[in-house]
Amino acid sequence: MYHVSDLYGFIRFYLSPLVYTIGPHPGNDVYPTPAAGKDINMNNVYRVHILTDGQIIHSMPIFMSILKCSLSQVDQLLVHQKVELMEVLMGWETNNQYVLKNSLGQQVFFAAEESNFCTRMICGPVRSFLLHIQDNMGQEVMTLSRPLKCGSCCFPCCLQELEVQSPPGNPVGYVIQSWHPFLPKFTIQNERKEPVLKIVGPFCDCKCCSDVNFEVMSLDESSVIGRISKQWTGFEAEAFTDADNFGLQFPMDLDVKIKAVILGACFLIDFMYFEHTQKQE
Repeated sequence: MYHVSDLYGFIRFYLSPLVYTIGPHPGNDVYPTPAAGKDINMNNVYRVHILTDGQIIHSMPIFMSILKCSLSQVDQLLVHQKVELMEVLMGWETNNQYVLKNSLGQQVFFAAEESNFCTRMICGPVRSFLLHIQDNMGQEVMTLSRPLKCGSCCFPCCLQELEVQSPPGNPVGYVIQSWHPFLPKFTIQNERKEPVLKIVGPFCDCKCCSDVNFEVMSLDESSVIGRISKQWTGFEAEAFTDADNFGLQFPMDLDVKIKAVILGACFLIDFMYFEHTQKQE
């Protein structure tokens, strides 16, 4: 049963004007909607509702609002890597591109790698990169940053990691490789670098005619809450391209920031274990 005051507050919120404020936290200086052509750093713009008495009751970064709308009601994502003709014909590694879809097959994001030619050719799958993730309007909502790290388990002090930013420049979580002699293991961390979840892969990441599953688990690895699956795409595609398909599963009510970090883990896993073809080798 709702009280009359609750209904009054609801009406006040949704009838209040929507304005923009510049700065890390909405304060007393409130600006109207930016005029056309005005140069504004949108990474630092907040959408806020101002009531008639000047009280701010809602604020959220525009990019985080977009991310929340896209991921809050999603428990599955499909990641399809685009086939690059240059890679197929010449074996030259190009910038990876991905289309991300929901369980209904509707595109929700597009991801594009940013790295230079020499880095791709010399460092191969262990290369550093930026991965820009855009929504369907072309607005960048996430940036994944991977530094150049060692690709061998013989060097546990310099393992793989990836930073997830949303909006770009604002870290929301990290994917950190955990040392293990024969299993792929990763730790999902929040923005404060506190461990939240674990990801455990199979002993062998090469399976013919079947998917390769990386389980998303609780910190004590006692329960499975999600999965990153590298899907089998057929003999020809597996042999002559590195264009992979992945399926992600996670709880619907999981924090959208952690969902974004699990998505980042999917890309890191792709580069570490599946970014190669027989022709390139």
